[in-house]
Amino acid sequence: MEDVVVENDTGKDTFRIYKSGLEGPVLLLLHGGGHSALSWAVFTSAIINRIQCRIVALDLRGHGETKVRNPEDLSAETMSKDVGNVVEALYGDLPPPIMLIGHSMGGAIAVHTAVANLVPSLLGLCMIDVVEGTAMDALNSMQNFLRSRPKTFKSLENAIEWSVKSGQIRNLESARVSMVGQVKQCEGAASPECPKAIVEGIIEEEEEEEEEDEEGGGSVNKRKKEDDTETKKEHLYTWRIELAKTEKYWDGWFRGLSNLFLSCPTPKLLLLAGVDRLDKDLTIGQMQGKFQMQVLPQCGHAVHEDAPDKVAEAVATFLIRHRFTEPIGGFQCVFPAC
Repeated sequence: MEDVVVENDTGKDTFRIYKSGLEGPVLLLLHGGGHSALSWAVFTSAIINRIQCRIVALDLRGHGETKVRNPEDLSAETMSKDVGNVVEALYGDLPPPIMLIGHSMGGAIAVHTAVANLVPSLLGLCMIDVVEGTAMDALNSMQNFLRSRPKTFKSLENAIEWSVKSGQIRNLESARVSMVGQVKQCEGAASPECPKAIVEGIIEEEEEEEEEDEEGGGSVNKRKKEDDTETKKEHLYTWRIELAKTEKYWDGWFRGLSNLFLSCPTPKLLLLAGVDRLDKDLTIGQMQGKFQMQVLPQCGHAVHEDAPDKVAEAVATFLIRHRFTEPIGGFQCVFPAC
């Protein structure tokens, strides 16, 4: 764990990164919207035991523990520049070979970063379960999905349980780490981090209890304090980022993404949870051999969390096939058919 400070004319931004591995190419991991670098934890353990590589997982702006002056600006251009700035801050003018790997929103940002040539030592590009066609179609129902999620959780364990039972993350081991980066603790009912509804609920309850206290005496006052404590305890965690407020950037992340991905001159890998996710441009590109594709069935959208070993095998095989690294620990490549 490390904080990388990026300075410019208007001040400083601090980006949280998580590093692993000592040698080999750098795999720069970009998480999806609402997630954090911790979503790559189990994948990281799997990949560094298969090939020589270094991992840098980044909390993008507005997410995780990254602190920037304008966390609301989640435009593709701004986040792509962030990635380039972090690479420059870490490695200066001579960065090592870097492969960009991104999931969902992070996959789109990886492509925008590559197209803008913000990582000059780029050797490969991988998108995980993000396709322009299906992403654009899904945007229409995204607000409904976000409204259907719980606003708060009684505990971190409760948040983890929800993520697994709802199918958002199908791997309990990954959920236990990943949800730490997705939710945050409310410091108290009066905390600005706590949703307004919780504070209002507590105020209403206090007013009702005060009225009863006037009629019923000290025992009611004691019960009021106990109830207040329980109410505050019951809503301890909420989402770190309100994704619904980022809607104006969604179109910019995904529109034109397929052709941008195909235009990147570096070797490319696309990992999908289902072949039905392919759009027309990528279907044609895949038939023309412009990128390697692998479908990992029985996974949800968070493919790298649901099946970290399979994703690690696919990425490791891709890197070895292109002679970007060497296997370790007796890892044997299994080359996919597509």
